[in-house]
Amino acid sequence: MNFWEYLSSRHQQLLTDAYQHASAVFQCMVVATVIGVVIGVVTYRSEWAGSLATTTTSTILTIPSLAMIGLLIPIVGLGVPPTVTALTLYGLLPIVRNAIVGLRGVDPSLVDAAKGIGMSRFARLVRVELPLAWPPILTGIRVSTQMLMGIAAIAAYASGPGLGNEIFRGIGSLGSKNALNQVLAGTLGIIILALLFDAAYVLIGRLTIPRGIRA
Repeated sequence: MNFWEYLSSRHQQLLTDAYQHASAVFQCMVVATVIGVVIGVVTYRSEWAGSLATTTTSTILTIPSLAMIGLLIPIVGLGVPPTVTALTLYGLLPIVRNAIVGLRGVDPSLVDAAKGIGMSRFARLVRVELPLAWPPILTGIRVSTQMLMGIAAIAAYASGPGLGNEIFRGIGSLGSKNALNQVLAGTLGIIILALLFDAAYVLIGRLTIPRGIRA
């Protein structure tokens, strides 16, 4: 059976795995974005707090993904919980770092002007600082998503959802007639999903970032 015949015979399962893979990454990115931006907001005004936040999330990223999931299995069990936990933790660093950099890069004169017209600190943050810091934050989200697309494949080790199951089945049956097809189908599926997500972020950037800021 060649690769195209394999795709034709397994297309329904592959589409299901691709949907689960994309859904897991998307949901974890939403959670990681909320947590990462909150951490950035809390820590960007203090040099040591910002460094602590960046160092902590950097340390998490140095843990091998297979080891992370293996450590989580005794705590949260198999399946979705270790997948969601690991992906969320791995997605934090680029978002936290870019949120801190973006917020610190806001022109102080704009913040002072907003303060001068009577805006509260929360209003200044929501209406001035975060919108101006959005371009680097979005870049951090894009980087995190690309990382998580690949890391999510390891979730199959813990019976997690996604295209990693196809890859692991192929690796586990090396020598069989469809082993290479399984690995190739899972890998190409992840690459296609990563490209689609990145294209969506480019569109979001064009819709949410004023042309002057993009320039």
